[in-house]
Amino acid sequence: MSAALSARERMLGRLRAAKPSAPEAVDAIDAAIDRHYQARRAAAPLPARDRMAAMQAALRAAHAEVDCVSGDAWPALLAQRLGAHGVRRLLFDTASAEGQALRATLPAGVEALAFGRPLAQWKGELFDTIDAGFTVARSGIAATGTLVIAPDAAAPRTVSLAPPLHVCLVYASTLHVDLHAAARAERWADGMPSNLVLVSGPSKTSDIQQTLAYGAHGPRWLWVLLVDDLTAQEGGRP
Repeated sequence: MSAALSARERMLGRLRAAKPSAPEAVDAIDAAIDRHYQARRAAAPLPARDRMAAMQAALRAAHAEVDCVSGDAWPALLAQRLGAHGVRRLLFDTASAEGQALRATLPAGVEALAFGRPLAQWKGELFDTIDAGFTVARSGIAATGTLVIAPDAAAPRTVSLAPPLHVCLVYASTLHVDLHAAARAERWADGMPSNLVLVSGPSKTSDIQQTLAYGAHGPRWLWVLLVDDLTAQEGGRP
């Protein structure tokens, strides 16, 4: 048995022998974490409209493009920008409310595609011919400019990961101050989807010479449409 394997087995043995934490201890840790973040938010409150500004600033710092738009203006704006960018094939959930609104405004040169086939049947076409994917975020995290996307059968995670351009719509009323607030408000502990995609900018990587490149492992461009729907629900989420 090699020395490395012996060390591995010793480590696993210690983990197996360790007693699990008592439920009371776990609850105490959770309570301490809650108090910490609640105190931080109380010391520096971030009202709903300030979350919008923080979200935009964080996303732009991460090399994303952000437009703050009204609920009725975003489809036409996005359709115009897609045409100007040269998008010819757009992948999105065409049956959703947002998908129907967007589809009605797309110029004739932009083909709307739904994810209606198993990935294995059209993987080559997907990676070679789809110019952009459009998703709707479940929520956003203002502190880090993060989009919280819950993929489903109509819009699996491939929609946000495979095309070179990812366009995401997020409603201002869904913005949380920080990750802790999002996890608590959305009750992540009660059950997570099989995939929860957190997007904080376009795909980027750097080599040993610290040369930054975009699009190596995912979308090269990220466009975010931040829909201002706070008029009817001023104050937003906690």
